[in-house]
Amino acid sequence: MKRMGMIFRAKANKALDRAEDPRETLDYSYQKQLELLQKVRRGVADVATSRKRLELQLNQLQGQTSKLEDQGRKALALGREDLAREALSRRAALQQQVTDLETQHSTLQGEEEKLTLAAQRLQAKVDAFRTKKETIKATYTAAQAQTRIGEAFSGISEEMGDVGLAIQRAEDKTQQLQARAGAIDELLASGALDDPTGTAKDDIAAELDRISGGTDVELELQRMKAELAGGSGPQQAIEGGSQDAAQQQSSQSPHKFDKQ
Repeated sequence: MKRMGMIFRAKANKALDRAEDPRETLDYSYQKQLELLQKVRRGVADVATSRKRLELQLNQLQGQTSKLEDQGRKALALGREDLAREALSRRAALQQQVTDLETQHSTLQGEEEKLTLAAQRLQAKVDAFRTKKETIKATYTAAQAQTRIGEAFSGISEEMGDVGLAIQRAEDKTQQLQARAGAIDELLASGALDDPTGTAKDDIAAELDRISGGTDVELELQRMKAELAGGSGPQQAIEGGSQDAAQQQSSQSPHKFDKQ
């Protein structure tokens, strides 16, 4: 079972490697980084919103504190010490809230600065990754095109391999047809096969063609001998050869006709 599991994992890994396109993987990674950057920016915006809300609350509480202080002064001026004391008590309670809000505001402001700095750093990394991604994709595409061109020139690609096999089959069939046509011509010339068109030569015509071919050979041989010997001219050698060939033909022809 362990061996089967290992084989299955190896097959699956090989299939995944064959199906994986590095360019698509890089694009997917870049998309994920953009999503992460968007989340960080959204977090910065949320923190900034909370900080702004605290600032509004602080402004309201500070306004109320100032108002209570003024009211206490006026009550004390009018001889209403009790009202002045109540106003100062309320002001003290609001002042405690103001202090708490100021602490929260400082904390949120620090978090906002940290998130802003992190967003800037992440933005720089995403931009660098995008540049590197495009460079890798361009290099991969160029290498892939170069490999395909090399395979096409060398004939080891699948498409060119099919073309090469088709050409080889066409050449084999052509040679087979040429051999068959030559064999049929030889059989027709020898009389082993009948020609229904009536264009085949009989034995007498074939013998005459053979003699004529032999005469041409003899004439050429006599001419070459005359040139090498430096004796009689080529024309005399040719005439002599013609006479010898004619005598040979006259001596052979009657026997041939007698046989027929």
